[in-house]
Amino acid sequence: MLIWPVTRFVAGTDRHQAFEAVRELNARGLSVSLDRLGENVKERKQAEHFRDVYVRLLHGIADAGVDANISIKLTMIGLDIERKLARDHLVEILEAAEETGNWVRIDMEGTPYTQLTLELFHRVFEAHRNTGVVIQSMLRRSAEDVERLIAAGARVRLVKGAYKEPAPLAFQEKREVNDEFDRLARRLLDDGEYPAIATHDQERIDAVLRHVTERGIAPDRFEFQMLYGIRRQTQDSLVERGYRMRVYVPYGGQWLPYFSRRLRERKENVLFVLGNLVRK
Repeated sequence: MLIWPVTRFVAGTDRHQAFEAVRELNARGLSVSLDRLGENVKERKQAEHFRDVYVRLLHGIADAGVDANISIKLTMIGLDIERKLARDHLVEILEAAEETGNWVRIDMEGTPYTQLTLELFHRVFEAHRNTGVVIQSMLRRSAEDVERLIAAGARVRLVKGAYKEPAPLAFQEKREVNDEFDRLARRLLDDGEYPAIATHDQERIDAVLRHVTERGIAPDRFEFQMLYGIRRQTQDSLVERGYRMRVYVPYGGQWLPYFSRRLRERKENVLFVLGNLVRK
């Protein structure tokens, strides 16, 4: 059972509750990316279980006829156990997505997993184009990673990053993270394959809108993404203006790491979440 205020940001503990949230969002003209919460699985049987959860989720989306894809963490399907195990499970999930006409986003975790995640992504992408990956603007390596992903024709979700990382690996100042986000967003909008610009920061949103207007980039060439329960009025407003919006909807009993990360890791996230408790 979820507690308040977690229920504002997590759709429920089971798939039935998650699908109720998806239908409500779809009715408002919003697409969804479903995230079954969990990470850092240490036992093979658990990794196999979550592989099956994702496969069933894809079939459930198809049966329900809702507008949703899925987001997955590689540590949930065995990356901490064995790379080959995680790759095999990922391929099975991608094959289920192909069978159901769906698509899979590979989430980015902390820096110990950045290189592993990108290596695995590039290994499977040539044979399974129905997948994309996440890039964090806070990481110093991300500009190079974005160029390689653009060259491969891969779809990128650009985020600032929710993990607290050391200075040698990540920008520490908010201004630097924002500047890099804007720069990478422009690169992806100009030359990327249907990028997802994932931010709740109004200045970042405004910068994207100015850029696509100046360059004549059509609204169907990219999408905005936001988290479930945050800036609902802004989500609706962007859809009303003709832009595409996808909402990242987490669900499941293992909500604490997801919720705590956004409250603990970075001060601005604490203030943002608290502010959203009292506004729509």
